[in-house]
Amino acid sequence: MKSQDVVILLKLVSLEDNERNAGSSPQPRGLAGGEDPYSVRGLEAALGISKTEVSASLNRSIASGIAIKDRKSGRPKPSKHQLREFIVHGLKFVFPATPGAMQRGLPTAFAAPVLRESLHSAGSLISVWPYARGQEMGQSVEPLFKTVPEAAEKDERLYEYLALVDAVRLGNQREANLAAKLLTERLG
Repeated sequence: MKSQDVVILLKLVSLEDNERNAGSSPQPRGLAGGEDPYSVRGLEAALGISKTEVSASLNRSIASGIAIKDRKSGRPKPSKHQLREFIVHGLKFVFPATPGAMQRGLPTAFAAPVLRESLHSAGSLISVWPYARGQEMGQSVEPLFKTVPEAAEKDERLYEYLALVDAVRLGNQREANLAAKLLTERLG
């Protein structure tokens, strides 16, 4: 498994959530009209991950059982339970995150909108994904994949999932537990 596999699986969950809430097929920003957002090309456009890497990632996820191919549509479909278990119990050991130098970027973990009001830190330092167009200054955290900030800007729900994942990767017991609880609620 590679770190971008988690990003791609969370994007698929985000697409399913958007589809369920909108009642129709989602059309994320950055896609040409008529492009299937679940296709390798659609995922490439949304995430900035090459078609070859997207395809290899989906194959790895299906082989590991963390995703399946939907029988009706043929689309890849993440197993939300398996994905949640991996994120909550294994991700911080496989893809650890450590705060780095101060940089401008996009807020993540406890500084992201999804968690900002839930937790109050004693310190003033926030965690950010390094990003040239970012407006916040904070300690840099290497994202799961280099294009995560751009993908998060295009998809608010994906941003929430990725920020919660970073909270699990970075957080102490209390913070990680809160992020895990929110992930469990969202992933069902």
